[in-house]
Amino acid sequence: MKLNDLKEQLFLKYLHWRTRPAPIKNYLFKKMITRTDNCIRANPEKIKVGACQLELKLLASPLDYVEMMFQKVDAAAKEGVQLLVFPENNSFHLLGLLPGIEEIGSKATGTNGKDPSVKVADIFRFVGPMFNRTAETTFSYLAQAYGMYIMAGSFLVPEKEGVFNRAYLYGLDGTLLGTQDKAHLMPVENEWGLSRGSGFHIFPTPLGRLGMPVCMDATYFETFRILEYLGAEVVMVPIANPEHYNYWLALRGIWPRVQESLVYGIKSALVGNLLGYTLTGKAGIFAPLELTPKGDGILAEAETPDREALVTAEINLLALKELKKNHPYLGDRNDNLQNKYFPEIYSG
Repeated sequence: MKLNDLKEQLFLKYLHWRTRPAPIKNYLFKKMITRTDNCIRANPEKIKVGACQLELKLLASPLDYVEMMFQKVDAAAKEGVQLLVFPENNSFHLLGLLPGIEEIGSKATGTNGKDPSVKVADIFRFVGPMFNRTAETTFSYLAQAYGMYIMAGSFLVPEKEGVFNRAYLYGLDGTLLGTQDKAHLMPVENEWGLSRGSGFHIFPTPLGRLGMPVCMDATYFETFRILEYLGAEVVMVPIANPEHYNYWLALRGIWPRVQESLVYGIKSALVGNLLGYTLTGKAGIFAPLELTPKGDGILAEAETPDREALVTAEINLLALKELKKNHPYLGDRNDNLQNKYFPEIYSG
């Protein structure tokens, strides 16, 4: 065995040991979490939802990650949140476990001005299983402990055919209710070597029928229209936009999609600076114009695009249902054209 191969195997075993579930569960057990009654009686007219705007920090320990996520969930639970949404790439904090990640990362992302010699997908084929196990253990425990629905954000998940940007949804008993792979990649994600998802899913819960397309998926009208056709009432969108904030550019995402398809929208955002990227975005909770106090489609939104925040609001599924009964937008469609060019999408 070559020395480099031996070093790689030893480090992999070390990383596997550091991210094992037992210390995570023990750490959270010592928090003596009191289960809330937030979701005991789900009133469809008053559902409290929350969106995290989370700063991306490199963390040196898996338990630092656990503590960060615990604090966000605990704060939301105290505000009565029943459904909490976390951002895209919500395991990138754990890159701090890798020695020399700044140098490795600049090579993998190409931010050093050179073509990437190692792709981001290659890094996550190596560390993804350990990072994701840490995140899955953390959010499963927190969802069960607090009695809260948690969309944990998205993680880069290696599988035989590629590395997917995958969102996770956890139920009240800590079970994984389902996942959603990102279907539309940003150009930089293509450069990273990520793979695309191939469909969208709906997850029925007492808090409504939920969808969770990832970031760039919300740029396209058809994504939300497909989800609305499938019966979505609440669409959660985790984002991690690698660009300086621009109000008009941000409008390519969730706000117009909510108005076009008449659903509630929840956007969570990862912000901060890492590996040559500046991440910005405003977490928010959005609704059709007619269901917002100011008629602007916004129920709640973070004040700044670059600092941590928790935004919360109540949504009313019965009011949404009533609005959609005779709304002209939903009737403004050409069935013949849709069935001709998109038969698999619209055949149902």
